[in-house]
Amino acid sequence: MQLVVARIGRAHGIKGEVTVEVRTDEPELRLGPGAVLRTDPASTGPLTIESGRVHSGRLLLRFEGVHDRTAAEALRNTLLIAEVDPTELPEEEDEYYDHQLIDLDVVLADGTEVGVITEISHLPSQDLFIVERPDGTELMIPFVSEIVSEIDLENQRAVITPPPGLIDDRAVIASARDAETQERDSEEAEEAGAEERDA
Repeated sequence: MQLVVARIGRAHGIKGEVTVEVRTDEPELRLGPGAVLRTDPASTGPLTIESGRVHSGRLLLRFEGVHDRTAAEALRNTLLIAEVDPTELPEEEDEYYDHQLIDLDVVLADGTEVGVITEISHLPSQDLFIVERPDGTELMIPFVSEIVSEIDLENQRAVITPPPGLIDDRAVIASARDAETQERDSEEAEEAGAEERDA
């Protein structure tokens, strides 16, 4: 199967290097020297990685045949696609490839539907699930054990136990408003009762 592993960003320097937005949790495997990648649009590829290095927290790649800034800039926004055996699994337990997680149903522990994972965002600090809700809005859910309690590939679902406010800030705001209203009503009732007693 085909898996998008990176998106090419802007050119870096004058010798053909480009920045890349990594979309795989195994860049050393998918984006190492010698890797041959398909591209989207297809007209720009395939591309063979000549070298790679990390600079200021960003991965820089140089491709065979791309040796100046103009050629590198022409690749901007190109998606890099690797061929992956669908039966292949990560070496570490409790690790998953992006293609295993995409399209999983996200549910709460009680089975309440939250949405569907449409993308995995790999940030320096942590990975995020990009989840599309039934109403079309998106949520970002950190892929950490404190929040994602179970990945059930057999039943194609991810079970989450989100902290207050993660799923719907509006619900939290509404609850806070309700609490304020109840408190205000209670205070007004107490004041009214005090006035009646004074009378």
